[in-house]
Amino acid sequence: MIEILSPPALARAKETGALVAHILQTLKSRSAVGTNLLDIDRWAQAMIVEAGALSCYVDYEPSFGRGPFGHYICTAVNDAVLHGLPCDYRLADGDLLTLDLAVSKGGVAADSAISFIVGDSEPPESVAMISATERALSAGIAAAGPGARIGDISHAIGSVLSEAGYPINTEFGGHGIGSTMHQDPHVSNTGRPGRGYRLRPGLLLALEPWVMADTAKLITDADGWTLRSATGCRAAHSEHTIAITSDGAEILTLPN
Repeated sequence: MIEILSPPALARAKETGALVAHILQTLKSRSAVGTNLLDIDRWAQAMIVEAGALSCYVDYEPSFGRGPFGHYICTAVNDAVLHGLPCDYRLADGDLLTLDLAVSKGGVAADSAISFIVGDSEPPESVAMISATERALSAGIAAAGPGARIGDISHAIGSVLSEAGYPINTEFGGHGIGSTMHQDPHVSNTGRPGRGYRLRPGLLLALEPWVMADTAKLITDADGWTLRSATGCRAAHSEHTIAITSDGAEILTLPN
């Protein structure tokens, strides 16, 4: 289903997006050397409940996961990149942490992810990889004007990632979002311009370029959820929810 939001629903989407951005930035500020991933999950739960919002993850049970997710945020560390199931792990200096959060409020969902380095270390390869996903995300957003097509977004994202030298996995990518977290259309992180669904005002998209340093192959962790790089290399992931308007794309999950 491809959902086009009404103006009142779009206003609620902006509120949800602002909440997601606030929670992620708060969690980032609290994520230090020694922080337990389960504490991050509990902090996310408390902020979601306090805001009167609903988690999109707790009861989420897609075909690619093992049972309900059961947590409030995805926490992916180092070689983990997607669907990171929070576990009893304490962050170390130099860890590459990705926080991915989706919540629903007022009947509309928003989804965003950030990757960053924990502590004082700045491993140059990790910093470069995070930067590449952020630049690709910016390029995808710039390509998402009214009248453009999904392929234009995919091409813009893929061009940045390829030029940076990263293999691109096409199993998971961006997606439509609205009254539910995952909707059509699928937004691959590489593609051909001029192809696919034509964008319309009122469409919400979650764009999420992600890469692994030296492979495009994923493996599933023993927890049944966390997706890791097949070679054990590090990975990074950046995501925003955007709204297509008559003037271009508006980022709903941009931090203040």
